[in-house]
Parts: sequence; structure tokens; C-alpha cells
Amino acid sequence: MLKFLIKRFVGLIFVIFCVTFLTFIIGYFSPSNPIQIMMGDHPNHQLELQLMHQYGLDLPWYQQYANFVIRLLHFDLGTSFKTIGRPVKDIIGDGLPISLELGFWALIIQVGIGVPVGIISAIKANSWTDTISMGASLVIYALPSFILAILVQFLIIWLDNTFGWSWPNTQWGTPWQYTLTDIQYKLAPILVYGATGMAYFARLSRTSMLEILRQDYVRTARAKGLYERVVVYRHAFRNALIPLITIIGLSIGFLVAGAFFIERIFSIPGIAGITLDSIDNLDYPVVQATTVILAIGVVFGNLLSDICYTLVDPRIKAE
Repeated sequence: MLKFLIKRFVGLIFVIFCVTFLTFIIGYFSPSNPIQIMMGDHPNHQLELQLMHQYGLDLPWYQQYANFVIRLLHFDLGTSFKTIGRPVKDIIGDGLPISLELGFWALIIQVGIGVPVGIISAIKANSWTDTISMGASLVIYALPSFILAILVQFLIIWLDNTFGWSWPNTQWGTPWQYTLTDIQYKLAPILVYGATGMAYFARLSRTSMLEILRQDYVRTARAKGLYERVVVYRHAFRNALIPLITIIGLSIGFLVAGAFFIERIFSIPGIAGITLDSIDNLDYPVVQATTVILAIGVVFGNLLSDICYTLVDPRIKAE
């Protein structure tokens, strides 16, 4: 097991460095000059050269990339182009806790509600319970997250105007604090972000569980007279988890990236706003930093999936 994890870890480190290289090259060959944009409508050639030297942009590309990797190994993400002198880690530190909190609670909703709904639908296949739950899941899943977010905002505004509520429809409360005011800010975006993923997990869980329930060993377990609860949860559910683990692992990696629309529509000051503003301003150090963070999230999700595989199915560990 340890040897397997070491191999996977080395491979994932390689993936992260490939992502950093591609991100750096895209920024390096961009036709726009971030220093000129930084100076705005008052160009000064001498100042431009000075800033180019200060940020190391007058060096060959391979030296710039080497400096970036060395700083990264020392957990130094560089300095912002837009906010001169401000470390990128401080800028990322303002938005990352918010995005992580949004993604964490959305994933809890997606898995905690979606998987049980899918399992119950599979057990009661073709019943009214199955029809209603899968029909509702299909409608929610078919709606893009940004459309659902706008509909929820319209609903909040209508309720405020009709009943005199003071429920906020934008911004975010204090990260990881849950006073009544904080909950009012956070509830709508968390539910919207969790809804589409919940519908997907419900449909995937149903499909996976139905396939397992048709297997010969499940029919054999029933023929032996085992309780249906034992057949479903001890024999079928564990095997049905294997495809779900893959999706959960990927979902962990893409939680922050997937929240871009939600954060933008609800004006949440998370990683999405920071990244999009940095792209507009050609603030390459911030763009590179957010890309590295997203890559680490995807890598971590895949590694977690591999570990969970061995816990769910011993045959994978043996292989």
C-alpha cells in the first residue's frame, strides 16, 4: 500500500509541474504586456524597464520558469502585478477560505442527499417514489447552475418585496462562522451549488445500484433467505460505491473551479472573482497561483479516490 501511494504521489507531482509549465507558457507568449497595462495611460519607458527588471520579466523564459518553480517550492507564489508589492498568497488567502467553505457544504449536500435518493430509487425502481425523485433530479440537472442561481435570486427578491423579508441575495458572511446573519448570506449559494451536483449523484447512484442488484450474487444472497436490508447494504451497496468514488474524487478536485458561476452571480469574494479579475488585468502571478491550487485539488481528489478504492474493494488492493 505504501509503495502504491508513493508511486501515485510521484506521478501526481509530475502532473502539477506540467500544469504550472503550461500555465507559465500561456502567460509568457501572451501578446499583451502586463507592465504597460499596469502603467495605464501614462507610459514611461524608463519605468517600464525598471518594473520589467523588478519582476524578472527581462530574463529568458527558462530562467523565469525556473525562478517560478523555485519560489513555488518555498511556498512563495510571487508578487501581484496589479497591486504592486502585495504577495499573491495574501490575495489568494482572502478568497480561498470562502471558496473552500462553499465547496465543502455543497459536496455534503451532493453526496449526503444525492446518494441516498439514488439508492432508494433503485430499490424502489419503477415506483412512484422512483418516478418523482428521478424526474425532479432530471429537471434540476438539466438546468445550468447559473440559470438556477438567477432564478433563486429572483425568488429571494420577490419574497423580500412581497413579505418584507430582509434576506440578502448577494455577498458572503464571515468564513466558517454560522450566526443567523452568516447563514442568511450563505444558504442560497450553497443550496444552488449543491442542487445540480445532488441531482447528478442521485441519477448515478440509481444506475450503479440497479446494475449491481441484477447481478447473480445478489440473487443468490436473496435465495439464501437473507434479509433484504442485508442484501442491499452489505452486498450491493459496497460494490455500487466504486463508480461513485471516482466521481466524488473528481468532484473534490473541481469544487472550487465549479463554483465560478455561483460566486460571480452571488457576488461572493472567492477564488472565482480573484481569478477572473486577474485574467482581465493580466495579473499572471495570481492566475498561475489559482491554477496551481486547482491542480492540487484535482490531484488530491484523484489520490483520495485511489485510497478509497482499496478500502471498498480488497481485490483492487491485491492487484
